[in-house]
Amino acid sequence: MSALTNCLLIEAKAIANTAEKLSNDQVEATFDLLKTCFRNRGKLITSGVGKSGIVARKIAATFSSLGLTSLYLNPLDALHGDLGITDSRDVALLISNSGETREILEIAPHLKRRGIKFIGILGNKNSSLSAICDTFLDSSVDRESCPLNLAPTTSTSVAVAIGDALAAVWMEREKISKVDFATNHPAGNLGKKLTVRTKDLMIPINKLKNLSPEMGISQIIEYLTRDGIGACCVFDESNSKKLIGLITDGDLRRALKENNSEQWQELKAKSLMTNDPIIINEEELAIEALQLMENNRKKSISVLPVVDKDSNFLGLLRLHDLIQSGLKNI
Repeated sequence: MSALTNCLLIEAKAIANTAEKLSNDQVEATFDLLKTCFRNRGKLITSGVGKSGIVARKIAATFSSLGLTSLYLNPLDALHGDLGITDSRDVALLISNSGETREILEIAPHLKRRGIKFIGILGNKNSSLSAICDTFLDSSVDRESCPLNLAPTTSTSVAVAIGDALAAVWMEREKISKVDFATNHPAGNLGKKLTVRTKDLMIPINKLKNLSPEMGISQIIEYLTRDGIGACCVFDESNSKKLIGLITDGDLRRALKENNSEQWQELKAKSLMTNDPIIINEEELAIEALQLMENNRKKSISVLPVVDKDSNFLGLLRLHDLIQSGLKNI
């Protein structure tokens, strides 16, 4: 067994031991405090010093991404003005392996004075911090994976694991959906899949060349070539918002191939267009539009008209734009 493997096994065993020794009453008390904080629109204030401070920052970042406003409070800065960010609706999550971290013990009375409840992730259940916490989770370990048994390694892994487990169970209890999660991750792959809609990527109607059914082939070619969109929309002459057909580069090529060159000048938009093209609502997710365009078995689709709830034409969605947005790689 390599030394690296041995270190990993030490940390894995410590996490497993922690899972077995956590008090169910304290766990439930922890979730009760988190629930009350969330319902009261309070904040989860995390704090720790040194490596525990890094863990506290990570836990705050995780909960913030799930919709529970959270932030890390540096104990030293707290004593010099940053206590002003806290109020009675908040809950403080204090992380300390020793349970005797002086800087946290110094800010604790000031937080208590504001009516803030304490949750501890503590490595010493008989410590000064455990005595003042409303509830605490035992994060004690037999030894650090560090060969000197000094550097915070196993203890920080256990604290991070507890924080992650709290977040995961809180998601389940609060019924945080993929859409809720994506709202706070708009730039990620999941965020794009669940938040970007067809109307966000479409070319709006005012930037498109729209044809009447009687328009001739010369103007059709001019419009198709001029803007590089690769499609023109054909409208009912009596209703500028009612789409009756779509002409793509492919439609034009097929029409020219199927008709004698002497007949080309007689071709009209109504004879080239695809009648009643497949459309999509403006509120549909862009990923659904991509799947519709790529999985259509009857005909290759490179452009998709976007309409509102009353079927009024709003714009054109191109496969090219969907792919450029990054949806193709999700």
